[in-house]
Amino acid sequence: MNPKITIITPSYNQGHYLEQTIDSVLSQNYSNIEYIVIDGGSTDQSVEIIKKYEKYLAYWVTEKDNGQSNAINKGLQRATGEIVNWINSDDYYEPKALKVVAEAFRDKTTNVVCGRGKIIKANGKLVRYSRGTDVYDNNLAKTIGWARMDQPETFFRRSVFQTIGTLNDGLHYLMDRDLWIRYLLSFGLSGVKTNPDILINFRLHDLSKTVSQSTRFQIDHDSFFYSMAHQYHLQEEKEQIKNVCKINEEFILSIPDTIEEKKIRRVLNYYFLKRADEFYAIDERKKAKDCLSMVNPAYLKEHDRKLLGKLKFRNAYVPISLLQLMRKS
Repeated sequence: MNPKITIITPSYNQGHYLEQTIDSVLSQNYSNIEYIVIDGGSTDQSVEIIKKYEKYLAYWVTEKDNGQSNAINKGLQRATGEIVNWINSDDYYEPKALKVVAEAFRDKTTNVVCGRGKIIKANGKLVRYSRGTDVYDNNLAKTIGWARMDQPETFFRRSVFQTIGTLNDGLHYLMDRDLWIRYLLSFGLSGVKTNPDILINFRLHDLSKTVSQSTRFQIDHDSFFYSMAHQYHLQEEKEQIKNVCKINEEFILSIPDTIEEKKIRRVLNYYFLKRADEFYAIDERKKAKDCLSMVNPAYLKEHDRKLLGKLKFRNAYVPISLLQLMRKS
């Protein structure tokens, strides 16, 4: 009675790690896996590795594509499992991870299961444990405005995609965060379940996008909220984001345009609070002040109003030397 789980691996020239990824899926000792591998036309040993395991795969292909999002969408179009996720070709699952996920989905009201993972180096050495996708109980605006998604350990019920659609093919860095925010705007928090189990090993190496192109993630993140403000005609918020952040004005947003404006304002309110905290942490005082000026305390929970007050005081009065000393301690 195990629900079918579809796992998709987008792959391009990751032959050094790919076999470990594939083996971690196929060795799960879970009886109902649909495994799909979408290769982007690799020129290394990847295709030979895939062929080695092809009898265990529901589908695989090697052909030129338009990037990671496009490859994952190809897999999603073929997915028939009740539960769906993708694992990149340089990561690998913990043993019995899918059994943990399946058990968490036995509650039919659950649409998303968020586990935890290990952050590892190229050689597999542990760096730290992740805390998993950030979910703030009873605070949808904060969960969206402070959006941080650990995609490899976040599994969706496939029926969700019938409502929110698949990945935005135009995104190459934050396609997963875009998907997460679209889910939250459509479904809220009621169908989200967090789980403390370690499900995945997320590898950092010189060629991974997380390491080699980290600044693009921040640009896309700010561009996302800039585009949100633009889509909902919130001119002041839009101009302030452009004033303090580097953005891509051609960024294409794919969230619904039917969300209540007040909800969008609350989301942006939390976005500005988060960015103020981040600018303060790197001693960008002017940018922190500009972001703080956009935060309406009435839109914050009590705990976050305290953070707002603390940031305003520290940003205005705490000397840089004392700030550095506090950081060292």
